[in-house]
Amino acid sequence: MHSLPWLESISPLWLKIGIVALGLVIIVLLAETLHRYTDDKSELSRKIVHIGSGNVILIAWWLQIPETVGIAASIVTSAIALLSYQFPILPGINSVGRQSLGTFFYAVSIGVLIAWFWPLQQYQYAAIGILIMTWGDGLAGLIGQQWGKHQYQIWGIKKSWEGSLAMFLASYLVSSLILLKVQGNLWQTWLVSVAIALFATIVETFSKLGIDNLTVPIGSAALAFFLCQFLV
Repeated sequence: MHSLPWLESISPLWLKIGIVALGLVIIVLLAETLHRYTDDKSELSRKIVHIGSGNVILIAWWLQIPETVGIAASIVTSAIALLSYQFPILPGINSVGRQSLGTFFYAVSIGVLIAWFWPLQQYQYAAIGILIMTWGDGLAGLIGQQWGKHQYQIWGIKKSWEGSLAMFLASYLVSSLILLKVQGNLWQTWLVSVAIALFATIVETFSKLGIDNLTVPIGSAALAFFLCQFLV
């Protein structure tokens, strides 16, 4: 992906980092405001952060943020996430004692994917993995909770067909849009996108305790990378 024209003029590293940080701060503040002033005390604010913050990977890609900055940010965010399980640092994102490490895994997966694909200059695969976690998993949770009337259970894990369908469709759209931008309208693009979406949906279905925030993005990115190397 080429930088957007107005972004090409942004050269100082501190300014690039500031743009990314500002986006994250706005998202977190919005989530905390909703947590304080709405009846929904946790889930909506968590999903806003979940869906909103992942999109920062696109800004990091466009601005060509160095991998060292992305990895450092992932480490810091992971530490804050662990602390938030014990202390009310960001109550709108994590509840103290919450039985899930989803926020921690979220931050770790971003660091892993940046460390893997940034040095290869294959930014699209990191973006695919993170945005599938962002949009696919996020929308699956929201739609499943609000409109999930047809439920199923596997190994004690309760899911809904509506949520799983949302996961598949969002994952497919993310994969196809990014691959179309990078490699064009090839039959491989559509085939790889279907495979990634199916994989991400299955992995999300079998995940507990927020581990899907690690397995879905890393697994989806890895599958996209290897399939594109083989087919394209």
